[in-house]
Amino acid sequence: MPKGRPNTMNNYGVLLHELGLDEPLVTPLRERFLQPLTALLYPDCGGGWLDSHRAFVVKYALGQDRELGCHYDNAELTLNVALGKTFTGGALYFGGLFQAPSALAEPLEVEHMVGQGVLHRGSQLHGARPLGTGERWNLVVWLRASAVRNRLCPMCCRKPDLVDDEGFGDGFTREEPTTVDVCALT
Repeated sequence: MPKGRPNTMNNYGVLLHELGLDEPLVTPLRERFLQPLTALLYPDCGGGWLDSHRAFVVKYALGQDRELGCHYDNAELTLNVALGKTFTGGALYFGGLFQAPSALAEPLEVEHMVGQGVLHRGSQLHGARPLGTGERWNLVVWLRASAVRNRLCPMCCRKPDLVDDEGFGDGFTREEPTTVDVCALT
């Protein structure tokens, strides 16, 4: 089976599309459940126009990846769900936005709770503190909106120069997606 790294920072994990789980699991999750929520919570950064994703599971354990340095994601929005095992430590921490960094004397910390997730802007600077004991698995879904990223690449902050790719690629499209008017209160 093919085996790609989940991202450039994690060494242990699996891409869900390599397991054939994009269409039966992640796409319905994005379209039916996450997009209605993100349209209300994050209308200013593409929450209502999510049309692709990159989903992966990452593993943190002693002797493997124990922590994750401060970074921002290649996504408009990110969902991070603690899937399990028994562990201590490894809290998420959050700082300012990548495009508008601010001095944060003490970053906001969020403890992972198995079965619970955190939804945040992809441009939010964040990381994971060192794992103390045990093993932690997390589902991470990078949610992407081509209507946003076609104008400005979230990684290099320039207008993207597109090349052909298979599947969702990095979430860019050659045409603007169609939009519909919806009531934000329903």
